[in-house]
Amino acid sequence: MDTPKNILIVEDNPDDIDLTIRCLKKNNIINKIDIVHDGAEALDYLFCQGSYANRDPNIMPTVILLDLKLPKLDGIEVLKRIRADARTSLIPVVILTSSREEVDLIKSYQSGANSYVRKPVDFAEFNDAVCHLGLYWLLLNEPAPKKDLSKS
Repeated sequence: MDTPKNILIVEDNPDDIDLTIRCLKKNNIINKIDIVHDGAEALDYLFCQGSYANRDPNIMPTVILLDLKLPKLDGIEVLKRIRADARTSLIPVVILTSSREEVDLIKSYQSGANSYVRKPVDFAEFNDAVCHLGLYWLLLNEPAPKKDLSKS
């Protein structure tokens, strides 16, 4: 049985969350979407701790859409921790940010980002970008095989 392909959105801006979800649904990407609002919550979700202690650790997101400018723990630090842990190191992480800073782009790739996408200001362009992200990472990309976490 195939594992469901789900999306984790790590974003603190409610407008960007709503817009991203609306764009995914508009483009018939109806996968399960989980949302966390800061870097610390993202790590709790991924590592099944804190308020996510009862989450099934064998069900990981197929792709993570990660903003950089987050409260509590910024996106670069979240990305570094994702890459440093065997349970999450192979999950594709797409930086989806409004940052136009070259240093953010460089740090993202140095820290292990699979992709870096600047959020377009125009709704139609944003819709296209999110649609392409969803189609590529959920339908076209062949994900790394999932490990049996009970043997780790």
